[in-house]
Amino acid sequence: MRSKFTYTQIHQILNEADLGAEIKAICLKYGISRNTFYNWKNKYGGMSPSDAKLKHDLEIENRRLKKMVAERDLEIEAMKELLSKKW
Repeated sequence: MRSKFTYTQIHQILNEADLGAEIKAICLKYGISRNTFYNWKNKYGGMSPSDAKLKHDLEIENRRLKKMVAERDLEIEAMKELLSKKW
């Protein structure tokens, strides 16, 4: 699911908390849950917006590659099974 916040906005929200703003007030201000805030903090804390975007893009690419490898493994197994049968 795609977030309605950009990486720059997430970075600004996390910076507000780092500057001492109360987490509850930040969550109310931006309409996010505390869980969302802490998930962002764990995932993007200490990163610049460009680093966060790069990390996200790499995660998507990694998912795509893992899917390709899994599909290839299934194809190889199917070929092995087909070739192992006696004609």
